Parts: sequence; structure tokens; C-alpha cells
Amino acid sequence: MSATPAPRIGIIGTGAIGGFYGSLLARAGHDVHFLLRSEYAAVVERGLQLNSAVHGALHLEAVQAYRRVEDMPPCDWLLVGAKTNGNAELAPLIAQAAAPAARVVLLQNGLAVEDELRPLLPDTLHLLGGLCYICVHRSAPGVIEHQALGAVNLAYHSGPASDDEQRLALLEQGASLFRQAGLDSAVMHDLTQTRWQKLVWNVPYNGLSVLLNADTRRLMANPDSRALIRDLMLEVIEAAQALGHGMPENYADKLLTATERMPDYLPSMYHDFVQGRPAELHAIYEAPLAAAQAAGCDMPRVRALYQALRFIQARQEA
Repeated sequence: MSATPAPRIGIIGTGAIGGFYGSLLARAGHDVHFLLRSEYAAVVERGLQLNSAVHGALHLEAVQAYRRVEDMPPCDWLLVGAKTNGNAELAPLIAQAAAPAARVVLLQNGLAVEDELRPLLPDTLHLLGGLCYICVHRSAPGVIEHQALGAVNLAYHSGPASDDEQRLALLEQGASLFRQAGLDSAVMHDLTQTRWQKLVWNVPYNGLSVLLNADTRRLMANPDSRALIRDLMLEVIEAAQALGHGMPENYADKLLTATERMPDYLPSMYHDFVQGRPAELHAIYEAPLAAAQAAGCDMPRVRALYQALRFIQARQEA
């Protein structure tokens, strides 16, 4: 009997997230192909450099890099590391890079990102959510700085898998790929609940890092900002529970304690604002606020933070 052929993995959006996971998957011996735009020339010339406090320094010299999706081979797994703002434009690229019945994993923050992308993709593709727990950023074209963590949990959203057994088998295949790369990866059974759980951290720290121009250490050291973080967390938890999603006991306090143990970190939204890129305000703030409102739950502090961020972004764009 012939062995099952090794899956081909495509990275759509080779920034900090895509570059990190793609580099480690390639180091583990997987056939990984990277789609790039502005950083294509730098990566072709110098490769990908991952400076990781966890995995050590890794220089991926021979990168299978592509500027045009037409030049990529069909991929069995597609990891989408690009920001949610560009999903509508990414959909045709994903469809073109996908092998038949490919698994598309959104390594993105926010709520309902799969719901919005699903109608733009062929029905034959599996769509998964990938929840990344990681401190990582890009310091230069093709250079990724990894400070801590790295787990990625997977949940099935939609596609041709017709029953729970097929979905579970597919999710286990994906988790196994990440584990082979030395990363923690678990299968999650409720994608929406898991996304709300991740929002409990992302809502306060992303927005307040921008509004207060502060990293996690400074935010945690000040009693006023720490109290505000906890209040924002509790609003997100209350909204999730109003929508029927359970949360771990004392979850806000557990996240505060975990953040104190993390290395000093500037979240991705901070880098977006500093570099003048559109921030993921819709996925991280607007979509959860709308879902909470539909359930009759108000999040006044989250809404105020969202409005302040919209003001800052509009001023930058003026």
C-alpha cells in the first residue's frame, strides 16, 4: 500500500503570524509555500528570519515564495495570516491557491470572520477557525520577533464535512501538523464560544495599547488602567454569557495573572496604528458590539473604547 502523500501547505499573508507558523512548519519538514506582496523581494533575497525566545533563531533560507497566486501549486491546507480587513480581496486568492476540498484556516482575531468569508469561497472548501495565542510581531521585511507562547487551537466552521466524526478527524489532522512543528494545538468544539473567549483579552489590551500608548507591562502596573482592563473584560464575558457561551470561572482574573507573567508586549493593533495601517476595528469591536446588542446586552466601556479608536483612525486617514 502506498503512503498518504504529505500535505502541501500554503501561507496567505506572510506577516508576523503567517511567517511564524509557516517557518516552523517548514523547519519540521513540511512542504510550505508562501504568498507575499510588499515583502516578496526581501524574502526571495534574504529568506525568512525568525528570532524566537521559545524556539531559538531560525533562518529559512530557501523560501518557496510567490508574488502571484497563479504561480503557487494547489495547496491542501491554507493558513490565512492576513488581517481581517482584506478578507473580501483575499477570497479569490484563497480559491485559486486551494486544492480540491482544501482546508482553509483563518489565523485571525475577532468575531464572525468566518461567517463573512464563507459566502465568498467555493462550497467545496473546508473553513476552519484558528485561534492563535502568541506574542509576535514583524520588525523588518521578512524578520519576525517571537516573544512568547505560540499555541493555535482549531475549530470547524463549515464545508463539505457532513458529520461530527469527519469534522473531528479533519481538525485532528490540522492539530497534528502544528504539533509536529513543536507547537501546542487543541481541537475546539464551539468556534463562536472560543472566539468570544479570546476577545476577553483582545478587546482591552489591543485598544488600550493604542489609546494610552502603552505596552502590557505599563498597563498592568498602573492601578487605573488595570482596573479598566478588568472592567472591559467583564463586559465581554457578560456579553458572551448573554449569547449562551460559557466562560471559565474567574476568567478575567486568570487572564490578568497570565498577562503579568508574559514578557512585555505591544499588541498587533498598536503596530497597525503606529504604521498607519487600517486596524481590525470591525472584527474586534464592531461585530461583538452588534452581537451583544442583538442579545439585549450593552457594553458601554467597550463601545467608548471603539469610538475613541475610530476617532484616532479617522484623524490618521484625514
